[in-house]
Amino acid sequence: MSHRLTLWFGAAACAALASAARAEEAPKEVAEVVVTAAPYVVSLDSTTTSVDVLRRDALDLASGSGLGDALAGLPGVRSSAFSPGASRPVIRGLAGPRVMVLTNGVGMIDASGLSPDHQVASDPQEAERIEVLRGPSALAYGGSAIGGVVNIIDDRIADTYHAGVHGRALGAVSTVDDGREASGALKAGVGGGWTVTLDGMKRHTGDYSIPVDPISDRLAALDGLPRPSKSGAKVVNTYTDLKAFGGGVSRVVGNAWGGLAIKHTDSSYGSAVEEEVHIELQQTRVDARGGLDMEFGPFDKLKVSGGWADYKHTEFEGPDPGTTFLSDGYEGRMELVQRDRDGWQGALGVQGLRRNFDAIGEEALIPKTRITELGVFTLQRLDREAWGVEGGLRLDSRDLDSVAGERSFTNVSASLGLFARPAQGWFVGVSGSRTSRAPTEEELFSEGPHPATAAYEIGDAAIGREVSYSLDATIHYGAGPWSMDLHGFAVKYANFIDLVPTGVEDAESGFQVFRFVETGAKFYGTEAEASFQVWEEGERGFRLEATADYVHGQTDLGPAVRIPPWSVTGRGVFEGGWWTGSLEVRRVGGQDRLAASEIATDGFTMVNASLSVRPVPAEPGLKLFLDVRNAGDVEAREHASFLKDIAPMPGRNVRLGLGYRF
Repeated sequence: MSHRLTLWFGAAACAALASAARAEEAPKEVAEVVVTAAPYVVSLDSTTTSVDVLRRDALDLASGSGLGDALAGLPGVRSSAFSPGASRPVIRGLAGPRVMVLTNGVGMIDASGLSPDHQVASDPQEAERIEVLRGPSALAYGGSAIGGVVNIIDDRIADTYHAGVHGRALGAVSTVDDGREASGALKAGVGGGWTVTLDGMKRHTGDYSIPVDPISDRLAALDGLPRPSKSGAKVVNTYTDLKAFGGGVSRVVGNAWGGLAIKHTDSSYGSAVEEEVHIELQQTRVDARGGLDMEFGPFDKLKVSGGWADYKHTEFEGPDPGTTFLSDGYEGRMELVQRDRDGWQGALGVQGLRRNFDAIGEEALIPKTRITELGVFTLQRLDREAWGVEGGLRLDSRDLDSVAGERSFTNVSASLGLFARPAQGWFVGVSGSRTSRAPTEEELFSEGPHPATAAYEIGDAAIGREVSYSLDATIHYGAGPWSMDLHGFAVKYANFIDLVPTGVEDAESGFQVFRFVETGAKFYGTEAEASFQVWEEGERGFRLEATADYVHGQTDLGPAVRIPPWSVTGRGVFEGGWWTGSLEVRRVGGQDRLAASEIATDGFTMVNASLSVRPVPAEPGLKLFLDVRNAGDVEAREHASFLKDIAPMPGRNVRLGLGYRF
């Protein structure tokens, strides 16, 4: 049976089963609002695109590493898995600058999108919730959201006032990497509408263990090396050491609120590529947010948010600094939200960015560049209950001023969607979009060796805009014991920006030369989630859950690079009132549709389990949890990772933790 047939059978099973992620979470709430989808209210069961939400309880059980690893079990989402210190989300086979990572709706102002060895300057354990939007979301956030959006939402700036002190604390240890972590947050309503928040976290992990030799059989055979050992080992230089702390102050007065927050991140982690190379990252960030309920023509709400950050990423070769990446700048957005008029909602917005990027050192392949962006957009939605229509339009500009040259781009993006509720519990929708993305400074101006990807990269200053045309179809169903989400998508790129090998080797570095080129491309695929409540009695119950996903990517030059294979996941979740347990089996297929210079990846089956206990009835906020990943200690390699053939995924891991909310 082909992998495509297996996937479609898995998707059909999902129609009779369930929604799940690697992290345990409650079933989707019908009325839950997706903050990232639009400035106005859109509930999770009424979105025309594929959305998932991870809440705080789920994040407590999430992988104690980077953002990509924490989200990698969601359908359609994988991790770049460069190392535990640098994992970024891969959405529908797209990564890097095509996936926008936000904090509270504002860009990170870091350099994580430029290279897979660069860490995202925000950690999942800082969040109260994380929202993941798959597919183009460029109308609200710009062309860099052409593949999807991940929004990390914290609670440093409170938009409502609650008297008293509230907070959370978490501590955990893990066996696969001798890991230790602690995090906590406090929120105090001090009177007069004022709220003060404090939070912090610290994590240390060592080199992680694997069940086999780091070198894959396929790479060993290709290079003529001895057959790798099947005994256990460690992936050398994969340690992490992360500290982050911050705080905020806000005030609610009548129909207005606003506040400021500051955060500092200090991180050190191994590169996993070279034993003597490690990376140190520092970022200081200041954020401001506010809102005003008002009456101004058709509008009844004003929202403003902005952030400034100073970021430094230094790659050390032994004790000596090698290449340093610097990024500083600010981003802001303002939205005017229309009042709901008989089901008609909408918003107008403006967004601006000014960022300075520089790279210093022998391997500084990107020249100093100043990036300026300005965008205006509108989103509109008419919901007549039985049917509805939504759409939007965005116009933005992107200017890049570099010592290697100057480029200016004007982008126009638009979307139109139709939806209907044909029967109780059903929602069906289809949406089409035209999205334009300006190239990055790396795609335009890079020239030099890039050890992280073992390539000598050459940009093309004449590259034009990347334009895509996409179609998304969605089915939501929720009634009685059943819940289901099915999504299908197809995307055609008029000029996909791709990094391709030239067949030439750079004499000095020894790396193969790669060039950024424009080519046509097509992507299509599906995601499926479903859940069935087998039985329920008060707080006790048992449900079955499942997910499946598949993506196919093809360019005019051949298969797209590092496209994740299909996956199917099944889970059973037991709820006993004061305890919750789950057992999960996840099957990931092999990948033999390969771009030039790629090596095939074998499939694997992974078993995961978790148990969460609330031992004190009088303290429902106290919980103990045990999470087991890769219980069978199997060899697993993530095809989306540059390092899959020298750094497989971690072996068996037992994570034990204690959490408390008050």
